[in-house]
Amino acid sequence: MKTILFQGDSITDAGRSRDNDNDRGTGYPTLVSAELGFKYPNEYKFINKGISGNRIVDLYARIKCDFINIKPDYLTILIGINDVWHELGGRNGVDNKKFFKVYCDLIEEIKAMLPDVKIFILEPFVLEACATEDKYNVFRKETEMRAVSAKAVAEKYGLTFIPLQEKFDKATEKAEPSYWLGDGVHPTAAGHELIAKELVAALEKAFD
Repeated sequence: MKTILFQGDSITDAGRSRDNDNDRGTGYPTLVSAELGFKYPNEYKFINKGISGNRIVDLYARIKCDFINIKPDYLTILIGINDVWHELGGRNGVDNKKFFKVYCDLIEEIKAMLPDVKIFILEPFVLEACATEDKYNVFRKETEMRAVSAKAVAEKYGLTFIPLQEKFDKATEKAEPSYWLGDGVHPTAAGHELIAKELVAALEKAFD
């Protein structure tokens, strides 16, 4: 049985259990697990290790216990919004230059220890809603910078990059931003389904 590991911040965490790996929270990891588990019974184990509030430096700090020790066959990473948000809220964010550097360090070390792991980089995203509207121009600009860096990391190491910002922007043509991202950052059920659909498609393409 192969292992799919979901990593990231609160968007990935989605209220998951810290004691039971079968409780993957209420977000896209559960939706992905449901669809792929249904299509491929007993072929994949799904583990969610997202932690609310994490920045890229927090992922790097967890590289041994929550990445390498798990030895995943497939690894998905969604990170970047807190690197922006924490700077606006408490001046403890991660600037874009450091974001790229630490992301590269993270990937290089994972690949060195797990040369066969297939890694998927999800694009960070933001919309204008209650948590972002006061400083939305800054939120959008800085998040887009992290998105460019995330894509550059994927290209540098030959990883799969999954665009999401354009998908969310297009979704707002059908319903208001808060329908997809309740506060402009955290997805609603519909927002998580959007992410899940993109991730499932990417994973299935990579399955052996």
